[in-house]
Amino acid sequence: MAQANDLPLRIHVLTLFPEMFAGILGESMLKRAVDNHLLEVHLVNFRDYATDRHRTVDDYPFGGGAGMVLKPQPVFRAMESLPGRETGRREVVLLTPQGRPFSQDMAKSWATMDEIVLICGHYEGFDERIRMALPTCEVSLGDFVLTGGEIPAMAIIDAVTRLIPGVLGNCESASHDSFAQGLLEHPQYTRPAEYRGMSVPDVLLSGNHAEIEKWRHDQSLYRTWKRRPELLPGLNLSEEDKRRIEAWEHQLDVNGTCGEE
Repeated sequence: MAQANDLPLRIHVLTLFPEMFAGILGESMLKRAVDNHLLEVHLVNFRDYATDRHRTVDDYPFGGGAGMVLKPQPVFRAMESLPGRETGRREVVLLTPQGRPFSQDMAKSWATMDEIVLICGHYEGFDERIRMALPTCEVSLGDFVLTGGEIPAMAIIDAVTRLIPGVLGNCESASHDSFAQGLLEHPQYTRPAEYRGMSVPDVLLSGNHAEIEKWRHDQSLYRTWKRRPELLPGLNLSEEDKRRIEAWEHQLDVNGTCGEE
């Protein structure tokens, strides 16, 4: 789905460390997306919006405690400075360990937005009034703590951008990624057909496209069952898929191993 009026997806990143983004935005897919006017990324250093002569963005927490907390004023003023489009859909994302885990479904939804604002935290966290007033959602990369929100912001920009129509060279690439259909991606092989005693599965060399697609689906299903079984209950599995999973579970119960992969 293209953005309104065929304008590029505009991403604003509020960060204390804009220089960190030079690498990912200057290489590979993201650079091509920017060069082809499919993506705009605006890096906003909210330290520039502090009003004291030392450009202070953090302070000690009321009530005591370890660490420093990001002050509300610079972040609010940075948000108010952003050039907005008169119409369109905007997502304002607070990057915090307390947020919902980022997912492929979020990436799909955000790829249809007109604007995304990513607010990167640092130090001990945000003044709660930032959380109360500014974001439309709070997102985390997982149950671990990073120094700041910059690395999660980079991951989100990458995941969302590759879903914008026209960004990937092969329009089918994104649809076959892990999680695109809810399953992990199947194994991939390229030449040579044999390497150090390891051979490419015969089905992939057969030229039988129906059998190849079946093999790929079965492998995706198996990998998901083996590695990420918690994903399966949310999927619309066929009766054949369910029978295959039951067979793997039975084999595991009987033999203690399942060597299907």
